[in-house]
Amino acid sequence: QCKGHLVPHLTGRSIQCCNNTDLCNKFLTPRITFRSTPAPDIVIYDDIPFIALILSLTICLIAFIVALAYFYLKYKRREDRRQYLVPGTRGYDPYISSSGTLQDLIEQSSGSGSGLPLLVQRTIAKQIQMVHTVGKGRYGEVWLARWRGERVAVKVFFTTEEASWFRETEIYQTVLMRHENILGFIAADIKGTGSWTQMLLITDYHENESLHDYLHTNVLDSSSLLTLALSAASGVAHLHTEIFGTRGKPAIAHRDIKSKNILVKRNGQCAIADFGLAVRYI
Repeated sequence: QCKGHLVPHLTGRSIQCCNNTDLCNKFLTPRITFRSTPAPDIVIYDDIPFIALILSLTICLIAFIVALAYFYLKYKRREDRRQYLVPGTRGYDPYISSSGTLQDLIEQSSGSGSGLPLLVQRTIAKQIQMVHTVGKGRYGEVWLARWRGERVAVKVFFTTEEASWFRETEIYQTVLMRHENILGFIAADIKGTGSWTQMLLITDYHENESLHDYLHTNVLDSSSLLTLALSAASGVAHLHTEIFGTRGKPAIAHRDIKSKNILVKRNGQCAIADFGLAVRYI
């Protein structure tokens, strides 16, 4: 018997049987039955365009907020600068108001020990009232002047000594430079009328003047001499000390320490001055 059709096959097959003559299946034409395999379903996500739209809107919104914040901060910074320039405005009062002493003004406005705010330094020359000269050196003249009703010392550099003025200003504006045995820096400014230019360095005024003059005009006891020596050494040590930190102080070499470059304060201590040759170790 022919039972080929009962055997399962992986692919469809058709088998015909005959048994009446020899080679009876020579002229048989088998019929092949094809099984149709269903095609897999194609899933189409209808929410893809919606997700793309949401992402695009989110990115655009973030970019808009960032741009808006940038322009607002830029506008705010410009307005703050304008307030510092205009007398009577809120930003101008802490620096130019007539109340308080000069020392209070410096301590409140400059915590880094580098003098007044730069904006005030650039306009201070118009407010200085020169009184008389108190000394003259190779770099220029030193004047007694008045600013905000208090006495200050103004070092006027010769026009040929611009490099020295710039170097000394840079040293004084070093962060954490302020020390009781370093000459107190107030401001630096350039004043000109078109035909001539004055480079000014404004510092604290000490009526005892230099250590050289003080020793020639005063008789001192051992205690006063020790105070002078200790305070001078303390000032030099502060210059040489390197302070580490986010806004640290580099080590500074004076390179011109002498009695004429050391001032004597009213309390009998010394203050290191004249940093025209000083260098910073960076």
